[in-house]
Amino acid sequence: MEHLDKIRSIIKSSIVTKEQLLNNESLLETIHKVVEQVVAAFQNDKKVLFCGNGGSAADAQHLAAEFSGRFYTDRDPLFAEALHVNTSYLTAVANDYSYDEVYSRLVKAKGRHGDVLFGISTSGNSANIIKALNQANEQEMLTIGFTGEDGGNMKNNCKYLINIPSTDTPRIQESHILVGHIICELVEKELFN
Repeated sequence: MEHLDKIRSIIKSSIVTKEQLLNNESLLETIHKVVEQVVAAFQNDKKVLFCGNGGSAADAQHLAAEFSGRFYTDRDPLFAEALHVNTSYLTAVANDYSYDEVYSRLVKAKGRHGDVLFGISTSGNSANIIKALNQANEQEMLTIGFTGEDGGNMKNNCKYLINIPSTDTPRIQESHILVGHIICELVEKELFN
C-alpha cells in the first residue's frame, strides 16, 4: 500500500499547484490577456511560434499542433509551429554556432512584426529561450513566457509571463499544458464560434 500512498501524494501535489493557479487572479487575468492577443494575431494573419527544451519542447510541439490541427472544432488550420522540429537545422546550428542560438536564428528568419512567440522553460533560465525572446522583442513580436514560480531570467524578457506557482518541474509542466489547453480552447472558440 506504500506505493498507493506515493501515487496519491503525487496527484495531490498536482492538485495543490492547480488550486494555487485557480486562486491567482493576476495569473488568470494574464491568461485572459494572452488569449485576446493570440486571437488578434490570428485575425491579422499572423503566426504563433513555440520554443522549449526537453519536456518543454514536447509541450511546444503539442500546443502548436492544437492550433495548426484542431482542438475541439473542425475548422481551418491556424499557422502555429514548434521551432525545434527540423533536426538537421537544430544540429547544424548547435554545431556551427551554439545551442544558445538555435531558436533566436529561427525567430530572426521566420518571425515578423505582430507574430507571437511562446517561450517555455520551467526554470525561466534557458539561455536559448531567452535569446529567442530577445530576438522576438527586437522584431516587435508579442512574447509570452511559460515558467515556474519565480520566472527566472525570462521574467524581464517577455511581455506576458505565466509563471506557474510551483518550483517542482513535473507540476510546472503539467500546469503549462493545462494553461496551453485553456488558451487553445478559448482562442478557437473566439475565432470559430
